[in-house]
Amino acid sequence: MMARTILFITLFASSLSVMANPFATVFATDLIMARSHETFPEAMLTLQTSIKEHGYTVARVQRIDIGLTGMGYKTDKYRVVFVGKTEEIQYLTKKYPHLTPYMPPKVSIFAEEGDTVVVTANPYIYREMVDDEKDKQIFDRWENDIYSVFKDFSSAGED
Repeated sequence: MMARTILFITLFASSLSVMANPFATVFATDLIMARSHETFPEAMLTLQTSIKEHGYTVARVQRIDIGLTGMGYKTDKYRVVFVGKTEEIQYLTKKYPHLTPYMPPKVSIFAEEGDTVVVTANPYIYREMVDDEKDKQIFDRWENDIYSVFKDFSSAGED
């Protein structure tokens, strides 16, 4: 329950404008989630490495554990990773200003009971916010890439 609450705070409250198998990525309509047996620092490195290998930039890593501990949660390993391709983000927010609060996409990463979990909003949800079919394909590609990144994340350390 705590993980769900933290997830909600991170993904939805931070943008006020709007699992069991360690190798499996959880498929959901609006969220994509994966679990790794790596420790938090190793898993963070794996996540960032895979993001870069897929051609994306880690724009920023934001600590939110300070605010969470202030609300009574016991965690020191919780970050939000802002990810994207600068040109695509600039293009999309210029053409579709209503996407600005959602860009760049965010991936939450946190430690949970000896594992590390990542979760993000499925990029497919942004697809419905644009009208050009060519632009919708950007979000299709993002969705495929995030599944691939999360698969890398889940399988790391399984050797």
